[in-house]
Amino acid sequence: MKERRPLSYGALAGLLAVLAVCEAMGQAEPASRSGEGPSREPPALRLVQTIPLPAVEGRIDHLGVDVKGQRLFVAALGNNTVEVLDLRAGKRARSIKGLREAQGVFFVPELDKIFVANARGGAVNIFDGESFEPVGEVNYSDDADNVRYDPRAKRIYVGYGDGALGIIDAASGKRLGDIKLAAHPESFQLETAGPRIFVNVPDAGHVAVIDRNGQAVVAQWHIEGAAADFPMALDEPDHRLFITCRRPPQMAVFDTASGKMVARLAVVGDADDMFYDATRKRIYISGGEGAISVVERRDADRYKLVETAPTAPGARTSLFVPALNRLYLAVPHRGSQKAEIRVYELM
Repeated sequence: MKERRPLSYGALAGLLAVLAVCEAMGQAEPASRSGEGPSREPPALRLVQTIPLPAVEGRIDHLGVDVKGQRLFVAALGNNTVEVLDLRAGKRARSIKGLREAQGVFFVPELDKIFVANARGGAVNIFDGESFEPVGEVNYSDDADNVRYDPRAKRIYVGYGDGALGIIDAASGKRLGDIKLAAHPESFQLETAGPRIFVNVPDAGHVAVIDRNGQAVVAQWHIEGAAADFPMALDEPDHRLFITCRRPPQMAVFDTASGKMVARLAVVGDADDMFYDATRKRIYISGGEGAISVVERRDADRYKLVETAPTAPGARTSLFVPALNRLYLAVPHRGSQKAEIRVYELM
């Protein structure tokens, strides 16, 4: 065995400096840094149900929910449908057909309307929530994607095309305007107590900060050392924005007061959805490489990967519904694995 020499003073000082930087960036937890995996703690997720999606083929994109009616809306992009699931019965109730690569879906309960964004052609189709009959359509250039709702202003926001958020009056279905961006927007989040919208713009390598009162970008927060920022979640009371990048697979945390990145952490690959659980102080990230990463918030600037729950290849979209204490995961048909929604109880 080769004799080990003691560290010199200079080398020791350098090591201590590196450790200090890791601590400052939220990586001081051994499981987050060493590659040894998350610590052994009680499971955060428990699979309680699977709901089949018979004859659904291709990629599945985002999900929406009707909490009161106990319905889940599944944008089956590759199937050109939105699948409507009865959560009480645990089965499909209806399939809305004739869509063009449905990507985003949002149910507005006070209006009983379903808004569906289509990748091919860029239309946002509006359906009656009871009859499922079409009641409106708003046309965009192409690639209408994520959909969000501002309940105070009763406005729908949809990311689309080469770089814009479209604004729709939810009651009338009329197009109100656009907010220009540097490239196609992926996930975005709206403040409830403030006027800002935070938008992932992966092809531009930044998070765009929009003042929705002025309908303009007021800041751009660049992501150092990572790219392909797709999913996003917001902890508004503690002024923290969470994004997950795909290259390399890592979660980054921004201080929304300063716009500075304060932490980063290795997580599941090919992530497309993430959610912040304010009750349990956790973040759930679903990734297409076949797992859900569960990250625990220790404090505003420190986070730890506590669980990597195996799922299925391609299962990268999900929806966390706090009112039902459930996380719904979309699993596409691949080989012997049939298309389904997996329902997890939060522990």
